[in-house]
Amino acid sequence: MNELISSDARQIEIVTERFVLRPLRASDAGLIAHYTADRRVAEGTRSIPHPLPPGASEAYVRRAMAADRDEDVWAIDGSANKLAEVLGVVSLTRIDKEQSELGFWIGAGFWNTGFATEAVSALVEANPHGSRTLFAEAFQDNPGSARVLTNCGFEYLGDAESWSVARDARVPTWTYLRKMA
Repeated sequence: MNELISSDARQIEIVTERFVLRPLRASDAGLIAHYTADRRVAEGTRSIPHPLPPGASEAYVRRAMAADRDEDVWAIDGSANKLAEVLGVVSLTRIDKEQSELGFWIGAGFWNTGFATEAVSALVEANPHGSRTLFAEAFQDNPGSARVLTNCGFEYLGDAESWSVARDARVPTWTYLRKMA
């Protein structure tokens, strides 16, 4: 069972067995820059450029901390269990009143550890946006991310394409849906 801790009126902390999902803070920019400078991490996302321009991670953290943000971003913080302070991030972007889109990435050194599944599962269980429906996608050349989604109860909807900034190209995706109780 995950423990929920209110960090502010808009974004909660979620405690899991191995880490805490918490709002980003300014000190996270360095580790975010370190992990996302890895081409493999950047190419697994729609919006992370490669190479990462100077100041990009600081700008990302500022947007995530802004009161008028359109995306809630949580650091996957393992420091309480002698792990890194940032292992990756998980996010929710509100599409409308009852729907949100889930996104996530994990630093390459933490792939195949179950951290992504644990983080996504905890965020889905907490459902901090109170969404009736969650959407997510995975690039078709990233079956690990697709497994994370299906392991967390997302159902395959169909194929699509999304733009990847790092690849400077449209990339085939699998689209997923999770109906919430």
